[in-house]
Amino acid sequence: MRILLDECLPNQLRHQFPGHDVHSSQWAGLAGLKNGALLRAAELAGYEVFLTVDKGIPHQNRMEGRTIALICVRAMSNDLDDLIPKVGEILSILPEIKAGDVRFVS
Repeated sequence: MRILLDECLPNQLRHQFPGHDVHSSQWAGLAGLKNGALLRAAELAGYEVFLTVDKGIPHQNRMEGRTIALICVRAMSNDLDDLIPKVGEILSILPEIKAGDVRFVS
């Protein structure tokens, strides 16, 4: 699965998803884009999942009809140490997530 990490997430997080093609927004050339523009660009680039800690994205964007899914992680911070404990739940969501879905990991 092709996963795009929001630019607010640490680049090292991509190593926690073996068997998946995971890129940072910076690597994908999408840094600086916000909300809807970022989701559209990610879709055009072929990403299937957008991973973020930004709680506002699901409320500011319609996901219906999109070709990308959204996973919003609720963590104490966006530090790698706070995110790694969430990886197991994220990995369990990936096989069942569909385009347009919004899932929360807490």
